Amino acid sequence: MVTPDTPLPPWLAAEYPFTPRQHRTASGARLSYLDEGPRGDEAVLMVHGNPTWSYYYRHLVRALSPSIRCIVPDHVGMGLSDKPQDHPYTLQSRIDDLSSLVASLGLKKVHLIVHDWGGAIGLGWAGANAGLVGCITILNTGAFRSTRIPARISLCKAPLYGPFIVRAFNAFAWPATWMAVNRRKLSSVERRAYLFPHQDWHDRVAVSGFVRDIPLSEAHVSYAALLSVEKGLANLKDKQIQLLWGGRDFCFNRHFRDRFLEIFPHAVVHDFPDAGHYVIEDERVAAEELVRSFLGL
Repeated sequence: MVTPDTPLPPWLAAEYPFTPRQHRTASGARLSYLDEGPRGDEAVLMVHGNPTWSYYYRHLVRALSPSIRCIVPDHVGMGLSDKPQDHPYTLQSRIDDLSSLVASLGLKKVHLIVHDWGGAIGLGWAGANAGLVGCITILNTGAFRSTRIPARISLCKAPLYGPFIVRAFNAFAWPATWMAVNRRKLSSVERRAYLFPHQDWHDRVAVSGFVRDIPLSEAHVSYAALLSVEKGLANLKDKQIQLLWGGRDFCFNRHFRDRFLEIFPHAVVHDFPDAGHYVIEDERVAAEELVRSFLGL
């Protein structure tokens, strides 16, 4: 079982050479986060999705932290954070956790980078706190209502059967280690690192929770929260926005990219036709250069 107190094994510390910190959320859960780089009230906030953790942004943290503060949380139930078994694991609870973390750090200007479920979470926070938001980088994600869902994800969402295969067989996080990249294969160490927080049934509670929290109808508990996120995007229309989009993403495909461009027609788009869902794994060098330039670093 992985907890915020779990020491990093040497092989992972070499890949993830950071010192995680802890924030206590309103629910009492400990949220692990990275706080790297020069101290100040301006920072880059990187928000991950499912089934990743702050490890996903490791290269960006290394590239940016010499010049600007980098904050990278692990959502409750993910990464090195607490994994309570009775937590709600809803979109609104995650937005609230992120809001609590940002407030506790006293940040006055936040540049956002979001991916996968981090899109709805991070942009949900941003829409409600537009005065704090600087520029925004969007990586293969969504932050609006949609009924599109790949069959392989729908399978993991199915009542009873879905949670069982996700938690008993790691049937969401494990396939992602090869299905979410296209231009290259993750190394054995990288695959091991992505799976490190999801070692057993207990540890996979939020991976399953994320899948079950996909709101496809008005009856879903998170539908109202997602609708609020979608409406809040209007508050961000004057922000500098760039999209870095992997064209071989089986989930957040071109439909989601084009929808973002309808909402943010001024956004700058960088398409990577051969990159998969983990776009910054497939296009590390280009992504780092584009983000650094976008931030003016």
